[in-house]
Amino acid sequence: QVELVESGGGAVQAGDSLELSCAASGLTFRTTNLAWFRQRPGEEREFVAASRWRGGVAYNVDYADSVKGRFSVSRYNAKNSLYLEMNSLQPEDTAVYYCAAGSGADYDYWGQGTQVTVSS
Repeated sequence: QVELVESGGGAVQAGDSLELSCAASGLTFRTTNLAWFRQRPGEEREFVAASRWRGGVAYNVDYADSVKGRFSVSRYNAKNSLYLEMNSLQPEDTAVYYCAAGSGADYDYWGQGTQVTVSS
C-alpha cells in the first residue's frame, strides 16, 4: 500500500522560506517519478515541480515557470523522502501543496496535502 505524507507547511510572511517534506512508503522510491502540485483557493490543482527517474541514479527535474528560480525540488532516496525548498514566498504561493508519485507519465498516488499560507 502506497502512502505519501507531506509535512512542513505553515503560515509565513512574504519573502520568507519554507521547506516541505514528503515521506513515501510502499513503493520502490529510487525508480519512482515524484512531483509537487498545489491547489490555490478556488483554482484547480497545478504542477509545481518534479523529480523524474531517467535511469540508474539520474533524475530529471522540472519546474513550473511561476516558481523557477525560487523553488528547488530534491529527493533523498535513503530516507524515501522528497523535498521542496521554497524561497522568496509570495502571497500567490498560498495553496495546499501535494506530493505525488507514479511510474509513468501520470501520477497514480497522492498525499493528503499540507497548507502553505503567505501573507503580505
